[in-house]
Amino acid sequence: MKLVAGAVIVGAIVALGAVWYVRGPGPLAFTGGKNVASTDYRDGDPTGVPADMKQASLLERGKYLTEAADCMVCHTAPGGKEYAGGFAFKLPFGTMYSTNITPDLETGIGKYTDQEFLDAMHRGIRRDGARLYPAMPYTSYTYVTVADALAIKAYLFSLAPVRAVPPENTLLFPFNQRWAMTFWSLVFNPDSRFQPDSSQSFKWNRGAYLAEALAHCGECHTPRNIGFALNNREKFAGASVAGWRAFNISSDKDTGLGGWTDEDIALYLSAGHVPGHGTASGPMGEAVDHSFNKMAKADIEAMVTFLRSVPPSTSRDFSVKSAPAPVSHKDGVTANLLGKKIFEGACVSCHGWAGESAVSRFATLTGSAAVNDRSATNVVQIVIGGTRRLTPDDALSMPSFGRAYSDDEIAAVANYVTARFGAKGSSLTARDVAGLRAQVSN
Repeated sequence: MKLVAGAVIVGAIVALGAVWYVRGPGPLAFTGGKNVASTDYRDGDPTGVPADMKQASLLERGKYLTEAADCMVCHTAPGGKEYAGGFAFKLPFGTMYSTNITPDLETGIGKYTDQEFLDAMHRGIRRDGARLYPAMPYTSYTYVTVADALAIKAYLFSLAPVRAVPPENTLLFPFNQRWAMTFWSLVFNPDSRFQPDSSQSFKWNRGAYLAEALAHCGECHTPRNIGFALNNREKFAGASVAGWRAFNISSDKDTGLGGWTDEDIALYLSAGHVPGHGTASGPMGEAVDHSFNKMAKADIEAMVTFLRSVPPSTSRDFSVKSAPAPVSHKDGVTANLLGKKIFEGACVSCHGWAGESAVSRFATLTGSAAVNDRSATNVVQIVIGGTRRLTPDDALSMPSFGRAYSDDEIAAVANYVTARFGAKGSSLTARDVAGLRAQVSN
């Protein structure tokens, strides 16, 4: 009996140790600072809205926070009504659809009480008691203060109700078992609100609140661990999400933001383009157009301050060191004849042979993160789906070529583009392109 009891105790210790290791550090643990209540922080409360909006109405504050949280993009299906749900998240084990968060009483959240809304946002629990999947980033939204969450609710409830029922999820077993998320949340959801770091400035804490709680940057830019939760040991090191590559935004000088100026980062967040660094497309482009572009300048600057402090993590398959390509098509990469032919026929008029566009600064390829990524993930997705940027005024939309070219042809042009304009060319096949097509909601 003593041996059995000893084995049980050892097993329990090993299991708890494994859970502790997989769970990993919290998103702000890298500072080593002491967290205090907002009311006890020496420089005031860094949560809520910018200082010049403190006296704004509840709905005005709620709108600002809702846009900062980027709720509309994930809760709006392509061509659908805003916030009415139905956006498809295509996963290896099936597809799930976002919910209707308009105040419709039957198909939306119109019957949610304040506490039920907080339970959904902070704990991932629906009004009916069912568990939400972490496609709803409640492990980040859990850091949103109660006051800010209720301001968001007030704004959502001010919208026109839309009667809309999203399609049923098509997740395979065991991923279709919502009850299992109870145990996942116990391990990976801290269920705690943001507390300022007493060792950091107000500006840093404001940036941390925006980046970690509302904008939930880590949900895309931090790799996942074996439990599909954020691996903060590689915080902001970059990850693949929904068929796109979210690049390294740590302070690494070669593959992250360490080689960018503060002005570069602020411009990229607010306008979605920086000369020599590229243009935001896909989910990041949507985040710029519908969220970051609407933030106050002071909040963008606060996020830059926070991003600067994140320890460097290196992306081993990525480099930003590429020189402009030769101005003549006769020089440089010529081995990929099919890719070159397609580029000459469909791309060169905007992008140029040297990758320096004479049409729009947004079409310049030189220095772009997408062409320096050897997976060519974003290059393929841009070719397939095009780009539809809303800001600024001189941004040009790139048409979709997904139906005009086969998977073989798209692979060829992606390999040509990354070889000619990037540090090292990709080697995609038609099968790779087909796989990327399948991951994107159209």
